Amino acid sequence: MTIALDAMGGDHAPAELVAGALAAAASGVEVVLVGDPGILESELDRAGGELPVVAAADVIGMHDEPARALRQKPDASVSVAARLVASGDAAGFVSAGSTGAAMAAAAILIGRIPGVARPCIASIWPTPPTPTIVLDSGANPDVKPNHLLQFALMGSVAAEIFLSMNEPRVGLLSNGEEEGKGRDLERTAFGLLSASHLNFVGNVEGRDVGRDRADVIVTDGFTGNVFLKAVEGTARMVVALTADAISHLEAGARQAVQPALDEIRTRLDPETYGGGHLLGVSGVVVIAHGSSRARSVANALRMAHEGAEADLVRRVGDRLAAG
Repeated sequence: MTIALDAMGGDHAPAELVAGALAAAASGVEVVLVGDPGILESELDRAGGELPVVAAADVIGMHDEPARALRQKPDASVSVAARLVASGDAAGFVSAGSTGAAMAAAAILIGRIPGVARPCIASIWPTPPTPTIVLDSGANPDVKPNHLLQFALMGSVAAEIFLSMNEPRVGLLSNGEEEGKGRDLERTAFGLLSASHLNFVGNVEGRDVGRDRADVIVTDGFTGNVFLKAVEGTARMVVALTADAISHLEAGARQAVQPALDEIRTRLDPETYGGGHLLGVSGVVVIAHGSSRARSVANALRMAHEGAEADLVRRVGDRLAAG
C-alpha cells in the first residue's frame, strides 16, 4: 500500500511536503518521495528522517499548460508518480502541484475506469454534524446531465468509504429547492437522479451545506470550485470575527471561551482532509491544495492510503457498472 508523493509540487515544496510525508509515515503510511534526489535527501537529512526516493528530473509549474508540459517533461515528478501507480509499484499518488497536470497525468498514464466519461474531484467539507462530499470541485467546468449522474454514483461510494455512511443522501446543487429550478443542466440531471437507485433528496442550495440536508452534493466543476472556496472563505471570516470579538473580553472570560473557539477553528480547517480524491481513474489519486503545509500533506497521504485499503477504484467501477 505504498503511496507516491509528488514532493516537488506545491507552494511550499519540498520542505513542507517532506515534513508531511514523515508525519504520515510515522502514522503507518508507506510513502515514497518523487523528485530531485539531491534536494529531497538533503531535506530528509535536515528533518532527521528517512524515506525512499524515486528520481524525477523535472517539475511542472502551476502556470505550465498541463498537456503540453506532460509531453515536454516526460520525467516530471507528477508523471513519474503516476507511472508508479500504473505499473503497480504504488497504490496511489498525491500531488499538491498543478491540478491540471495531476489530472492529465492520471488520465493519460493511469487511465480511466471503464465507462467513466469524466473523472471528477471529490472534496470533503467538515460540516456539522457530519462532513459533506462535494463533487465536482474543479476538474470539469462544463458537463452534461449524465456526467452529474456519474458524479453522484462515484460520490456515494466515497461517502460510504470515507464517511462510513450507508445509503448517503445525494443532493443536486441548484438555485432553489423546487424541481424546476436551475439551468437545463440541473433540470435534466434532476430527472436522471430521481430515476436512479441513489438516495436522491432533490435540489439543495448553497446555504444547505451547513444544514445537514445532503451527504453528497453534485454540481459542475466551475460551480463546485467557486462554491467550496466561498464556503472556505466564509468559515475563515467567521473564525476571525469571533476571535476579534473575544479579544475585547476580560482575561478570565477570554480564557473561558478560547477552547470553544479553538474547537471551531479545528473543525472548519480545510487541512483536516488535505485534498480531494480524483474519482474515475484506475488508481487512487489525491489532489492536495497548492498551499498545503505539512499537516495537510500528511492528511492527504492518509486519505490516499485509506482509499487504497478500501479498494476505492474497484468499488467505484462496480457501482458504475451496476448503475
